[in-house]
Amino acid sequence: MKQRTRIYYTETQKALMWERWKKGESLQQIAQLFNRNHSSVQGILVKTGGIRPAERRRSKLALTLAEREEISRSLAAGRSIRSIAGLLNRAPSTISREINRNGGQEGYRASCADQSAWDRAQRPKRCKLAVNRTLARIVAAKLQMQWSPEQIAGWLKQTYPGNEDFQVSHETIYRSLYIQARGALKKELLEHLRRTRIMRRSRHHTQKTADHGRITETVSISERPAAVEDRAVPGHWEGDLMFGDRNSQIATLVERHTRYVMLVKVESKDTETVVNALIKSARQLPQELCQSLTWDRGKEMADHKRFTLATDISVYFCDPHSPWQRGSNENTNGLLRQYFPKGIDISAFSQAQLNAVARKLNERPRKTLDYQTPAQRFSQLVASTG
Repeated sequence: MKQRTRIYYTETQKALMWERWKKGESLQQIAQLFNRNHSSVQGILVKTGGIRPAERRRSKLALTLAEREEISRSLAAGRSIRSIAGLLNRAPSTISREINRNGGQEGYRASCADQSAWDRAQRPKRCKLAVNRTLARIVAAKLQMQWSPEQIAGWLKQTYPGNEDFQVSHETIYRSLYIQARGALKKELLEHLRRTRIMRRSRHHTQKTADHGRITETVSISERPAAVEDRAVPGHWEGDLMFGDRNSQIATLVERHTRYVMLVKVESKDTETVVNALIKSARQLPQELCQSLTWDRGKEMADHKRFTLATDISVYFCDPHSPWQRGSNENTNGLLRQYFPKGIDISAFSQAQLNAVARKLNERPRKTLDYQTPAQRFSQLVASTG
């Protein structure tokens, strides 16, 4: 088989790659634009961890090529540094440094000096987390607690208001992790991100999700009260089963108003076992905070009528192939994969261990809660019903 010749992408082609990557297209889709394999595109994007590098620009304060040419002509004419500075309206020290770093008065050449300045400017500035080691330690500690960069940035704003030394954007944290600025954050901290990829994906990237099955005699989500939709009223939950290896599973529950998470140990996925576990869990909460439960069409909830009779909680079911109708629960299940990665036996975890994992999620600040935690919000509700 004839081996393909190596391809060198132009800056225009690279810009197209980044544009398509930002839109959420896959590596293979982008590679097809150039009739190449996805690995050739990945080689370009992975260098900066899937984060588009900033376009290079000359500083407005830097000497221009025209100014450097004037310096060269003036030196040839025997003019002094101070007179050259006055001609260009620059400080004498600026002109002196320019000449000394580029061959001195005898060897100064404008074009060479300009190219050298452009090459030196390519060296990246030191990352804020590399300069402020105390801030870096705080960020690293929060990452090890499985906080997201966005949660960390929001928490810092609340904890250190008005103190710019202890403010850092979530983008800076991501860049420090993926691009690996020297002395900023250790690469090992990538393991604590929710999606342990070698490159950061676009927010527009989506993946297909499978339906867990269908049951009959369901009450559609379209019949759910309108007050549930805007999350203004507490007490409405979303639920699902999350599966592990060896036919193991746990039930995951999320309260829509506060994003409070509960994890329920279930020994098997048959409807009797699942419903019994959910009934026991629901009875631990104030009745005012258990108004409805929205589930997908998995057969584990075939006995949903018995659940409603035992708890007085209405059960609504999503439309087929519509997991986004339980958005909070779907997001939570994604977060839980940090603790229960695919391929492990979830049945090995006790209810106490599940409670500890739920507590970790509930004690993370959430952007949608103005960087309060679900635990704070839920405790306020429990206190108000007491």
